[in-house]
Amino acid sequence: MEDIVDQPRINSQRRYCHWLLVAMYAVFVLLGHSAATLLGRLYYEKGGKSKWMVTLVQHVSFPILLLCYCIPTPKKPIGNSSDSEKPSTLLVAFIYVSLGLFEALNCYLFSLGLQYLPVSTYSLIGSSELAFNALFSFFLNSMKFTPYIINSLLLLTIASTLLVFQTKTEHSTEISKKNHVIGLICTLAASAGEGLLLSVRQFAFEKVLKKETFKVIMDMIICESLVATCVILVGLFASGEWKGLHEEMEEFELGKASYLLNLIFTAINWQLYCIGCVGLVFEVSSLFSNSISALGLPMVPISAVIIFHEKMQGIKAISMVLALWGFISYLYHHYLDDRNSNTESRNADHVPN
Repeated sequence: MEDIVDQPRINSQRRYCHWLLVAMYAVFVLLGHSAATLLGRLYYEKGGKSKWMVTLVQHVSFPILLLCYCIPTPKKPIGNSSDSEKPSTLLVAFIYVSLGLFEALNCYLFSLGLQYLPVSTYSLIGSSELAFNALFSFFLNSMKFTPYIINSLLLLTIASTLLVFQTKTEHSTEISKKNHVIGLICTLAASAGEGLLLSVRQFAFEKVLKKETFKVIMDMIICESLVATCVILVGLFASGEWKGLHEEMEEFELGKASYLLNLIFTAINWQLYCIGCVGLVFEVSSLFSNSISALGLPMVPISAVIIFHEKMQGIKAISMVLALWGFISYLYHHYLDDRNSNTESRNADHVPN
């Protein structure tokens, strides 16, 4: 009888701990992504030229994630994972390698976009990742489209489209205009790729690995980062960009020490972002993890106006408002789902045995 009476209190404590973890992971995502993006743009602004180096720092510090194995976490299986057969080692390796190759390509596209676009435009177009992830989740993860999700998709799509059709840029030369278009295409393609990547990861957890414990998630992220780092290193040396790194460091406007610190802190912030994303996927879902990234949307453009003195044009301001509206619409959808889930849980707790 005492266990039955205490069950609602226990469930309440579990929900409190759950949302406490969600809040902590969300802070990692928001601060890590915003700081890493701004530091990456600072690298280009002050004399950095290597696209492969900006790509490399997104994954090279992945050994930091090994510390996460020391965190005690409860198992969170999907379905009846204990009775299911384990996938073959060859199949798991194929998944990790494929995801790592895809991630390396995505990171390179993001680096091109960050080099050729103002960081505010880059960040706003990157918010379309949430719309792509929702679309791919519909086909791969059986996610249902509610009116709030559809509203969110439309607003995020319009927000990105406005920037694509923005004809007046900060540059006037034909070469700059060409680079601007390349930056738009690369950032949009990378956003679509990252949205697909998140959905494929969740599909792999549900259909192939058939479990979603913290260890399994960390195994996937670390192996994926290892593969991506190796591929990026090959690209760095094959392109010949490594030859100019010493000269680049010598000519960096803020000095050698600032050059190294920029790369180190960029790498650390990307790993904080990664830890936050992994935690949110584990605690909620891949789509929610991506939506929290979109929440950092206003932080980067506003910071870019202050730090890099970029102009907040009317189209950018409208795009930012629409993207925020789209995010809030999705967040409200998740709030309704959580409230309904809690109501069903309370009703179940009060059903007599």
